[in-house]
Amino acid sequence: MGKLFGTDGIRGVVNETLDAKLAFRMGQSAALCLAESKGKKPTVVIGMDTRISSDMLEHALVAGLCTSGADVIKLGVIPTPAVAYLTVRLQADAGVVISASHNPFEHNGIKMFSDEGFKLNDALEAAIEEKILQPGDLPVKTHGEIGVVRDGAEYTKLYTDHLASTVEGISGLRIAVDCSNGAASRTARELFGHFPVEVTYLSDTPNGVNINNGCGSTHLEQLIETVRAGGYDVGIAFDGDADRCLAVDETGAVVDGDRIMAICATEMRKRGQLRNNGFVATVMSNLGLHRFAEQEDLKLLCSSVGDRNVLELMQKEDLCLGGEQSGHVIFLDHVSTGDGQLTALQLLAIVCSTGEKLSTLASRVRQYPQVLLNVKGPHANADKDALIKNPELQKAVKEAENALKGDGRILVRPSGTEALIRVMVEASTEELAEQTANSVAKKVESLQNS
Repeated sequence: MGKLFGTDGIRGVVNETLDAKLAFRMGQSAALCLAESKGKKPTVVIGMDTRISSDMLEHALVAGLCTSGADVIKLGVIPTPAVAYLTVRLQADAGVVISASHNPFEHNGIKMFSDEGFKLNDALEAAIEEKILQPGDLPVKTHGEIGVVRDGAEYTKLYTDHLASTVEGISGLRIAVDCSNGAASRTARELFGHFPVEVTYLSDTPNGVNINNGCGSTHLEQLIETVRAGGYDVGIAFDGDADRCLAVDETGAVVDGDRIMAICATEMRKRGQLRNNGFVATVMSNLGLHRFAEQEDLKLLCSSVGDRNVLELMQKEDLCLGGEQSGHVIFLDHVSTGDGQLTALQLLAIVCSTGEKLSTLASRVRQYPQVLLNVKGPHANADKDALIKNPELQKAVKEAENALKGDGRILVRPSGTEALIRVMVEASTEELAEQTANSVAKKVESLQNS
């Protein structure tokens, strides 16, 4: 991992670790590196979410790009996957998103997409980071070589029209949609307006500081209550940049990314759309998903946590569906990255085409009780890895797994961003999962203190 770029771009609390100076410098560096790699004056599209800091960072980033010779198309407030899609559709050389996804408003981030709509390759990302960190001023352009800026707000409709074109037959449903006071606040009404459905919108009045605040895919309480009280067929929740989607069935029960993928994989196979009869999840996906795949004779592959890892495995194995329990689901035949609104449409179309309630569809995937504990660990990644590979810990984990008798699993992994060791246990009962997780966590703690 680089000094600035993490697994999902540059992130931080604004004006503490991420400020306008850094955004300006990143814009310059990106313009110069893209020009070198493309051999021409690059064009970059930029989108952002609704955080109070997004405007400030966008202006600084645009100034840096133009100063060093890149043209810019400003999309305004728009979901992250829309930037990926429009980068390709508009034949731009790169796309940039200003967003910290599901994090609180005081955080923000800057991440880039390639001209193919995927995250930047490691070499180009490293080159940009190297220029950002090198001492002294970076080269600037003058006269006619200075970049120009175009307003691209009109292109939002290209994106929503594309999503709507991927499904048919959505009608007659009563839906509650939580926009998380984020980017979906701009696109959801236009998108769902394509279909004869009744929609109630929640948390779609962003003010810069209420994004993800008690709403959206990380805070489902409001949506659950609305669905139950209002007798809705389905509830849909997005996160701040709308690349995630979780659902709520007509009873108010949560349908997570695992179950959404299972429902979609089954239906896609019936339609002959599930390439190579499989899909990708992560090591954090519930054991119930594995059991479901076995029963349905579906190939389920697991990657490390993170949408970049999911995508890499999908491409390697030529699969078109993959995602995470958190609701970050990739339909690679339609969009090059996880897309919450696309996921919502695919799920709603299945509810309509099957005529079954969402609760019935979801009930086919048993969910094992899952307990996740965060144990304070070393700061250095190498020290975290050494702790996890400790023979005493490995022995304790194996003994605990044997005690589950094949009806559960244990995962101990390092946090990629914090000084934490994550202990995840799934078992046949909540009590057994908690007991096992606490036992393994205590072993982790004792090894650090020894």
